[in-house]
Amino acid sequence: MDFQQLKLWLHLTRSHSIVRRYFVVNGFDGALTMLGLITGFHLSDKTQITVVISACLGAAVALGISGMTSAYLSESAERRKALADLEEAMVTDLSNSAHANAARAIPFLIALVNGAAPLLMSLVIITPLWLANAGVSLPLDPLLAAIGTAFLCIFGLGAFLGNVGGTSWLLSGIKTVAIALATVLIISLLES
Repeated sequence: MDFQQLKLWLHLTRSHSIVRRYFVVNGFDGALTMLGLITGFHLSDKTQITVVISACLGAAVALGISGMTSAYLSESAERRKALADLEEAMVTDLSNSAHANAARAIPFLIALVNGAAPLLMSLVIITPLWLANAGVSLPLDPLLAAIGTAFLCIFGLGAFLGNVGGTSWLLSGIKTVAIALATVLIISLLES
């Protein structure tokens, strides 16, 4: 598969926005999950950094696998239905067409994006924990640095959405940070 073929398949299936949406939605899920886990560890008694890393990695892998498999199963079913509807409307067999190839390939792409987004977002967020565990001196407590990284990632996703939607990237980023702050506040209230 080359880039031109991928562009054709995305065009035929009108999947550009779906891929983008899955990236943001699951990236946001990954970032908020990591923020929640790390905030919980920060508010609890001192926990070894290796335990925090293990818990976060477990959640990140689970989010990635869940995102990948759920997206593949749902998107492949939707693509098969769309192809069958098109074949019925055209009264012809399209099994060897570009439409059929797209219907088979696009679910893999969407599944990859859907699974990779929370996994990659999570790995970025826990990077300060890895660095601290490796003996790298950080200017902040590693958990606070990871929480700060989570807020930066969440702001970045919001800014991206603002740019896509043609609105203020700054306002959109602030909105997503407000959601993250509300999440931390709820976790803090539950912990106290």
